[in-house]
Amino acid sequence: MKVQIIVLFALLSLCSARLRDRTTRIKIGVALSHIHLPQPMYSLLGGSEFNSMTAEWQMKWDPIGNDPNTPNFAWAEELMSFAQRYNQQVRGHTHIWHSAVPTWVQALESNPAELERVMVQHITSTANHFRGRCYEWDVVNEVIEGDGSIRNTIFSRALNTTFIATAFRIHRAADPAAKLFINDYNIEGVNAKSNALYNLVVSLLAQGVPIDGVGFQGHFIVGQVPSDFAANMQRFANLGLDVSITELDVRMNMPPTAANLQQQALDYQNAFRACYQVSRCTGVTVWGVTDLYSWVPSTFPGQGAALLFDEDYNAKPAYYAVESILN
Repeated sequence: MKVQIIVLFALLSLCSARLRDRTTRIKIGVALSHIHLPQPMYSLLGGSEFNSMTAEWQMKWDPIGNDPNTPNFAWAEELMSFAQRYNQQVRGHTHIWHSAVPTWVQALESNPAELERVMVQHITSTANHFRGRCYEWDVVNEVIEGDGSIRNTIFSRALNTTFIATAFRIHRAADPAAKLFINDYNIEGVNAKSNALYNLVVSLLAQGVPIDGVGFQGHFIVGQVPSDFAANMQRFANLGLDVSITELDVRMNMPPTAANLQQQALDYQNAFRACYQVSRCTGVTVWGVTDLYSWVPSTFPGQGAALLFDEDYNAKPAYYAVESILN
């Protein structure tokens, strides 16, 4: 019976308007992994419901540059082909992130000149490979600590903060058309971290760094979408930048309750509404298709159910809440 229900839902989703059909004002995105593409429902919903795609892992430095001599774009190309098949645009994600640094690169911390050289080489080759095929790129990811300081990473220890400007300039030289973003989490409301990012962006712009936008990841706990989300995005937009919600999910304690699912629906609605309230918000990307493959449970034990579709690919109240906003 469960299989029949799933198949029926799939057929209904093809015959009725999907999230991607409801709006032209903003892009409706999803993060996908090539590993799960062979799953029929994963591919069906991942392709038919969304008009923008972000690679969950496959465009980061570690999978691309694990071999120092030969970049591996094969996994990312699987996703690029999928996006083309479903007429989806693509957000590139991400060049520089402290959690996706190949082991051989980590060994270069004591040699800043060599670290910068291989960083430039990686960004250049990756940007050249995907040149003209990604409308936005998260160039630098998660460089601010919660207290507003620069995150302590191999890059900041070896290169101070100069790697940030370098990364943007190198990508722009290789891929002039893409909009270049700095991306982070827990910056959705006005707080020490978002203030520090704001000041960093102002400084980068003053230096002539080609930064075009700010990505607000949007990894929320149920009931905790900040009321000043739209106003905070607007202050970045007032700098002449685009903004985007890049990794939206809303996690809750497990198992889900009816009350938490309804609150989650309101949270998704409020996040999408915040984007609509800012004219320079380019889109909202949900960080995954189904709770079955969400990153949340492995990172936050006891929490989960963060996405629009449950583990059986059934649409949750949050799906219909987003649909109502897009209408």
